[in-house]
Amino acid sequence: MIKQAALAAICLAALSGCASEYLIITDDGSVLTSDGKPELDKDTGMLEYEDGEGRKQQVQPQKVKQIIER
Repeated sequence: MIKQAALAAICLAALSGCASEYLIITDDGSVLTSDGKPELDKDTGMLEYEDGEGRKQQVQPQKVKQIIER
């Protein structure tokens, strides 16, 4: 029983580490939600992130005022 609880705790900790949510605040006051850390796409120069529905989105980095980890 203790081994199962420890395994469950480890799995939960691993999953919670992958599920970081970020808020991307743009210069016009819009707030975009990203599942996972946004990254700069070297090919396009755009900041790429995954929205809450799992779709890849992009925003121009010069329009981003702040990125906050939630």
